[in-house]
Amino acid sequence: MSFLELAKRRCSVRNFEPTKVEEEKINQILEAGRIAPTAANVQPQSFLVINSEEGFERLKNIGFNTSAPLVIIVCGNHDNVWIRGIDGKSMIDVDTSIATDHMMLTAEDLGLSSCWLGYFDPKVIRSAFNIPDNIEPVNILIIGYGKEKKSPERHINDRKPITDFVHYNIY
Repeated sequence: MSFLELAKRRCSVRNFEPTKVEEEKINQILEAGRIAPTAANVQPQSFLVINSEEGFERLKNIGFNTSAPLVIIVCGNHDNVWIRGIDGKSMIDVDTSIATDHMMLTAEDLGLSSCWLGYFDPKVIRSAFNIPDNIEPVNILIIGYGKEKKSPERHINDRKPITDFVHYNIY
């Protein structure tokens, strides 16, 4: 399967079978996040893997309920991130999001489904999982064997046409 076919096949899934994700697949997903490119190769990403009863109990205690058997909280280290010198922009969001995308697409390639979540309170996550102050939870990726799938053809109608956002040579 080509990369474009894989990208079109992937869709956000929020309902999962109770089947656990195999350790071998978890390791492949984490490896994809590890090798993701980062600004100046600084590699500020870190991953908090939730796949135990205790971890899911912590999630439930903060009101985060999911049927996914695997949750990866993608974090970035503020003490170890490339900062663009021109304007001081931190690349923490960019670097962690590239890692998240690599993991999400690897999960799809392994026959799993996922959903990238951005709506959460980082302070609550940090407190519930004892995450140090210099580490920022940026994205949450829920993964498992999905109960639903969407057609790759949905992009024909669900996405804007390329002419709406591609500009050549001048905006």
